[in-house]
Amino acid sequence: MSLKLPIGTRSLLYGAHQFLLHPLCLAIAWTKLYGFPRDVRLWVAFFVHDLGYWGKHDMDGEEGETHPELGSKIMGRLFDAEWARFALYHSRFYAKRSHSQVSRLCIVDKMATALVPWWLYLPMVKATGEMHGYMAISDVLGTDDHNPTKTARDWHSGMQRFLVKYVEQHKNLPEITMPQFKAAA
Repeated sequence: MSLKLPIGTRSLLYGAHQFLLHPLCLAIAWTKLYGFPRDVRLWVAFFVHDLGYWGKHDMDGEEGETHPELGSKIMGRLFDAEWARFALYHSRFYAKRSHSQVSRLCIVDKMATALVPWWLYLPMVKATGEMHGYMAISDVLGTDDHNPTKTARDWHSGMQRFLVKYVEQHKNLPEITMPQFKAAA
């Protein structure tokens, strides 16, 4: 009998939210958008913000939408409530539900995903089973062309274009939930 891990766990182990690759992509994205992340609290946020996917049976459904809670709790316990909100509001769902603005971590998270090349991203999300759900959501949200013959690479290119556009539109919004950073050395 084989043990099938929940999709959230698979995502953290070898999928879109891989616990080493995704945080490194976040650091690259942060550097591109806001300069090198010198504050250690940013690095902690990069590594913990998606840990709540562990054990989740969906990525964007009722269970998956709660994934920011764990990272937020960790950031709150390690630092303070401001940093907890920073992690929590990396989720557009949580920001909207709270009538708040997304944090910069959300913007960077989108850019990080757009930075991953198709030859790395597609095998990861195919292996976990995430790709089918992500493709379906992109069709429903209108973030991609409604082309029933599109290939996975076409979908990935469309997703990248959508994410880059989202980042460009939101990267300079005033940061309401931006914690105070240590002065650069």
